[in-house]
Amino acid sequence: MAERGVNKVILVGNLGQDLKVRYIPNGGAVTNIALATSKMWRDKQSGEQKEKIEWHRVVLFGKLAEVAGKYLRKGDKVYVEGQLQTRKWQDNNGIDRYATEIIVNAKGTMQMLSGGNQNSRQLSGETPTPQPTQQLVSTKPETKKKGKGRKAKTTTASRQFQTGTVPTDGF
Repeated sequence: MAERGVNKVILVGNLGQDLKVRYIPNGGAVTNIALATSKMWRDKQSGEQKEKIEWHRVVLFGKLAEVAGKYLRKGDKVYVEGQLQTRKWQDNNGIDRYATEIIVNAKGTMQMLSGGNQNSRQLSGETPTPQPTQQLVSTKPETKKKGKGRKAKTTTASRQFQTGTVPTDGF
């Protein structure tokens, strides 16, 4: 039996810009997100605290795109689950261009960890399972929710969103 592999990406990060929802010819909603994650460590030689920020391209489709566009704003913390995909196209000069993105469609999940309102909300392609502190939006079969999130501390990365230092190339 041939193995097919696993293509699953899970990210928790902050939005680098306000979102814009657009609609493709078939009427489906699409929203592109610039999502920043960061890693912190202490430099062994200087003892100085360092931080590396990594920017990710995330594309939301359908109801997830509409809800994200309505409730999320620059700087909000978001959890996303999707699949990694690389697109290829030719620019106006005929040069091949590539973009690697996390695709979050009806099989994916997006959870607002801040913003929108004060309670976190999970949005996915799943059948809604009402819970006292969460509101679910979904369209796929019910699955069990795992664990609870922890409150993240504010870092340079989250402050960076408020100052507007977000890469804009291709987002």
